[in-house]
Amino acid sequence: MTDFSEEFLSDGAGEPAAVPHDDADITLEAMDRRYESSLEAALASLLAEPPDALLDRIAARRVRVPGPLGDLYVASTDHGIAYARPADSDDDAEEFGDGFHEHFDQPLLPADRPPAGLLPALRTGRSAGLRFDLRWLSPFEESVLRVTLTIPKGQVRPYSWVAESVGRRAAVRAVGSALGRNPVPVLIPCHRVVRSDGEIGGYIFGPAAKRALLGKEGVDVDGIRALGRRHVHYLASDTTGVVCFPTCPNARRITAPHRHGFRTVAEAEDAGYRPCRSCRPDAARV
Repeated sequence: MTDFSEEFLSDGAGEPAAVPHDDADITLEAMDRRYESSLEAALASLLAEPPDALLDRIAARRVRVPGPLGDLYVASTDHGIAYARPADSDDDAEEFGDGFHEHFDQPLLPADRPPAGLLPALRTGRSAGLRFDLRWLSPFEESVLRVTLTIPKGQVRPYSWVAESVGRRAAVRAVGSALGRNPVPVLIPCHRVVRSDGEIGGYIFGPAAKRALLGKEGVDVDGIRALGRRHVHYLASDTTGVVCFPTCPNARRITAPHRHGFRTVAEAEDAGYRPCRSCRPDAARV
């Protein structure tokens, strides 16, 4: 049986084939080395970094940004902002990652820059234009947070108003639980939801942080509390004929001689006042 190498190097008549001058140094061993080298190059090309768009669909991103009460760690996925917690020190990064992974089964990598709109939202207190990833929450919990997102900066709403707004009037306690599971506090402003008696209620970062956040937004927390102790939860103007939540800009413009307090919206309506179309106090009838 003819050996392949002998056949390859012969002219078919048993004589060595003539080798062109330019390829005089080429041997089977050299050809094998060239083949192995090209194969290694091809395999190496498969290990190239994936495009950013693909990586962002697989991994979440983390940034550290300034917030109203100090720095925050914020994580986002390709669905939107997903998780936020205080960044009091660099050691909080590991704890932040652990909290994120309780709800999301994705790698968490540092981001080169914050998501679009995040810094303006933290600076202005207006987050309605941001995208949020709330997939791990129940439909009820998500609806509570979506309604809470509509509460303007510098205003507060009672838990009962949120419950009424999501179509679950009797679920006031469940609303409080849903707000306690808010994965993106500050950005979804659960600190703007207070008790109907004027007390500020609980908060995921503690009542002191809640009071501080409301104070920075211009809410007169002590004033709301004082009204609540007098069972005044709504203010009406005999000039405009409108009844509002006390923190509504329309209520703040009412001068003392024309200001009237009511315990319920129904009482105000019986007295001839109509609910404000801006703050919509009639969504929280007691």
